[in-house]
Amino acid sequence: MNQDSGLRGYPLLLHVLVNPNAVSGLGVTQWNDLIRLARVADLLANLYATFEQLDLLKTIPAKPLLHLESAHTLTNKHEHTIGWEVIQINEALGKLECPVVLLKGAGYLLQGLNASKGRVFHDVDAMVPKARIDEAEFELKDNGWLGVKQDPYDQRYYREWMHELPPMSHYSRGVTLDLHHTIMPPTAALKPDAAKLFESVIPVDNHPGLFTLNPVDMVLHSATHLFYDDEIGRGMRDLVDLHHLMTEFSTQPDFWSDLLKRSLELDLDYPLACALKYCQRLLKTDIPENIYREAKQQLRFPGWVMEQLFLQGLKPEHEICDNWKSRSARFALYVRSHYLRMPLYLLIPHLIRKAFHEDVIEPIENPKPLG
Repeated sequence: MNQDSGLRGYPLLLHVLVNPNAVSGLGVTQWNDLIRLARVADLLANLYATFEQLDLLKTIPAKPLLHLESAHTLTNKHEHTIGWEVIQINEALGKLECPVVLLKGAGYLLQGLNASKGRVFHDVDAMVPKARIDEAEFELKDNGWLGVKQDPYDQRYYREWMHELPPMSHYSRGVTLDLHHTIMPPTAALKPDAAKLFESVIPVDNHPGLFTLNPVDMVLHSATHLFYDDEIGRGMRDLVDLHHLMTEFSTQPDFWSDLLKRSLELDLDYPLACALKYCQRLLKTDIPENIYREAKQQLRFPGWVMEQLFLQGLKPEHEICDNWKSRSARFALYVRSHYLRMPLYLLIPHLIRKAFHEDVIEPIENPKPLG
């Protein structure tokens, strides 16, 4: 990239994600923008992994390289922490003799997928059959995991209306665990059949009892999490996850047709259409034209409105690119995510309560020494 090209801020981040070789021509101001935005988007270590794979680290100036190496070191600690935590979770739940399915980042890591390289982990997500979730909670508590949210309202919110238990954290290691029984709340309009997900899970090598979703379900869950969840502030990281997943799995025979068919079977065709649209538009993901054409039929009215909300909301939350449009978009998408998951008679009092009782669970920053 020509240093005088004038490309700055968010467009620069997108350009480098799509064209990593462009870093060889970045100027000081561009590097400053790139480092700051990639860090807040949880993509700094991801860029390191990409630059390392393409043998570009030697072209990077010393000061930017220091930031990239620091992020790489942190994610290596995350991987070690998550790997150990997953083993402990599996041992704690071994008595149940039911599948323990790792979701999102932990699943990518245990299957050695490209989406796990340089990925920041904020927690561990796992899933067990709903019929066994009470037993699973008992075993986890018996092995040192404690509930993070003790407020009676929060307990009722998760146990009656959500697809997961209240978050748990181990008393000595401090890593947060979200234990699911499906991938969408039972109050949501979309109702993917959890039994179908469990029927198609794939085992994790060298870890009996541990499984992950199969490739198409992994993509569909990631798409659903991004486009139906309320964490759009980290949306660009999740979109990069989707790009890596689809790019890696696209080498498998019939992947694209199976993905489209499965999205209809699980009632997840709309989030898939969103994933394909924004991966192609922002990250230039190579998607077969016939698949994209068929999927985007789900992007019905108000398609233009949602397009503007997602394009603004996916921007990193940083002063370089943040403005009233992006902040308004994130708020609108936050309300939308709850509306899609809860009927109005639950939604309105819930949002009022959230406005005055917001709890924050800190991500893994400095994992404690592991045994």
